[in-house]
Amino acid sequence: MPHKIKSGKFKLKTHKATSKRFRATGSGMLVRTKGGKAHLRRKSSKRVKALFAEMVTVKGSSYIKRIRRLLPNL
Repeated sequence: MPHKIKSGKFKLKTHKATSKRFRATGSGMLVRTKGGKAHLRRKSSKRVKALFAEMVTVKGSSYIKRIRRLLPNL
């Protein structure tokens, strides 16, 4: 069976660590989760712990540009 002929272009690979941290919304905005959720949360109030669950939009054009470069198929 003959091999496929390669077109000469290279594959764009997804940066896996970035794909686990960021998501795109339906309108195209980038959102991220908050850090600091792993441990040492017994002292914090229920309200603060609940605020950790919500997603935050990514602000700053330089950050957005870098994330979009790392996630070409987003």
